[in-house]
Amino acid sequence: MLIRVTREHALRLEAPEDLKRFKLLVEGDIAGEALARALGEAGRLEGEHAWIAPDWLRRASGLAADPEWQAGFAKMVEFAAKQGWVNEAGAIRAHIERDPA
Repeated sequence: MLIRVTREHALRLEAPEDLKRFKLLVEGDIAGEALARALGEAGRLEGEHAWIAPDWLRRASGLAADPEWQAGFAKMVEFAAKQGWVNEAGAIRAHIERDPA
């Protein structure tokens, strides 16, 4: 899963079927409050990470009705929790990467 914030501050989920990777890719130099606004209900910023709401991921994936995807998503969240990457609210930590292009 790749959560992308475009130069236009649009938020989209790419490759929702790829449950082996999870990151937030930010195009250009969007940062701080502008990045927080772009995330909106999807999550919140904390340093070089963002906490992403699993409900938003399910909705944005377009695959929430697929039992196989739901099972894979649950395994991904379980793995993340074992690593300490799920907070008390259930949000999943995503590393922020920059795309300067």
